[in-house]
Amino acid sequence: MRKALRGVLSLAVLIGTVSATGASAGAATAAEPAAKQSSGHTSSSESSSESSSEDIKDRILAIPGMSLIEEKPYPGYRFFVLNYTQPVDHKHPSKGTFQQRITLLHKDTTRPTVFFTSGYNVSTNPSRSEPTQIIDGNQVSLEYRFFTPSRPAPADWSKLDIWQAASDQHRVFKALKKIYSKNWLTTGGSKGGMTATYFERFYPKDMDGVVAYVAPNDVNNKEDSAYDRFFAKVGTKECRDRLNGVQREALVRREPLEKKYKEYAAANGLTFNTVGTLDKAYEAVVMDYVWAYWQYSLLADCDTIPADAPNATDQEIWDSIDGISGFSAYADQGLETYTPYYYQAGTQLGSPDIKQPWLGKLSRYGYQPPRTFVPRSIPMKFQPSAMRDVDSWVRNNARNMLYVYGENDPWGAEPFHLGRGARDSYVYTVPGGNHGSKVAGLVADEKAKATAAILRWAGVAPAAVEADPAKAKPLATFDKRLDVRDDELERDRGTLRP
Repeated sequence: MRKALRGVLSLAVLIGTVSATGASAGAATAAEPAAKQSSGHTSSSESSSESSSEDIKDRILAIPGMSLIEEKPYPGYRFFVLNYTQPVDHKHPSKGTFQQRITLLHKDTTRPTVFFTSGYNVSTNPSRSEPTQIIDGNQVSLEYRFFTPSRPAPADWSKLDIWQAASDQHRVFKALKKIYSKNWLTTGGSKGGMTATYFERFYPKDMDGVVAYVAPNDVNNKEDSAYDRFFAKVGTKECRDRLNGVQREALVRREPLEKKYKEYAAANGLTFNTVGTLDKAYEAVVMDYVWAYWQYSLLADCDTIPADAPNATDQEIWDSIDGISGFSAYADQGLETYTPYYYQAGTQLGSPDIKQPWLGKLSRYGYQPPRTFVPRSIPMKFQPSAMRDVDSWVRNNARNMLYVYGENDPWGAEPFHLGRGARDSYVYTVPGGNHGSKVAGLVADEKAKATAAILRWAGVAPAAVEADPAKAKPLATFDKRLDVRDDELERDRGTLRP
């Protein structure tokens, strides 16, 4: 699953890469979490007073293996950046540990908690996911294992898999549940939505609900025709023709544009050791162009695409490709941060392979597989059973799970489905939505039902909402600093990733 995005937030996500402080490797334990609940009656106007007079920071740092990197002030909250000692291998915890970075947006121990993961790095600035705003709760955010600085040293890449990552979450949950004893939800967008799903699959008793946004579900990695059908009809013919024309022209003009690319690489210190050649990197960026547009743009943005590509200047073609796909994406410097993602795509998650027939025979390499984007020193072997197992589990066992997709998001071409075994679970689609689709973008009836479900699972649904889900709305007031909707959306722009 590569994906062309705009890759600027990755820099913001990586701030605070503070070296791990020493901490004991002891595992924190907690009582087994309560079974999932379908309703609750906690008032949204509860006092902010803590149930214990002990300072919350002291309580958190009393957890074995937990250490403080820094505390940042934010009105109405306490915000902590933490390290937590985790086993490299949860099956053999005595065989080494590493420091995993966590952030905690603390509101009150009497409020429910949202467990957020992007599936990538964690931001060290305070923010709220949509479910956190809806339930007016605390938020724990976890950096995915092997994304630096949360990487074991030396790195045994065989220990980067969805079960080990889910076990990281399980251990963090057990450690914090003693303090945050109310209901917990897990959430994330894109790879974070996948991560939330895998956590639920392996530890179904931990969370009271799951809210997964735009989560791909590549059950059969060798069968990707759903993506081809998607691109044949997405948006309008006029918009598709514009995009296809620019992409085609970028390959027709490979020689002059690669000359420009070589100058660009030299000026920016870019190298191409991982992919092998500048030519392969150039084509990979161009091949991502159409997908990247639909992932992060809207149909209304199509008037920014050159309408007559054959008569556009080289600079116009370059600017359009660079603005949507990003020419730094497949340089070593653009790939390094995302090595853990490409490794997972090539070992368990799967990756799309689309035909793009409008390009004719202009492509030399086709859609390049994840192996191309991972250093050859790291061994990879694909495990086809991993996604089949998760898909089957969701179909037959989903409880209190919500999936939100965007109508025009390519990653939604292979979504999660609910079967007869699912209970109190939903799949909704935002009309015209892209990869940034949220509950807030659903049609009114579905938005109310989804919001009511989130409140119910968190145990904070007001009596009026339990009587009439149409009255459901977020309990917390929108905060333009905490609730920026595009933070996840911007994180990965620059290469094809979910």
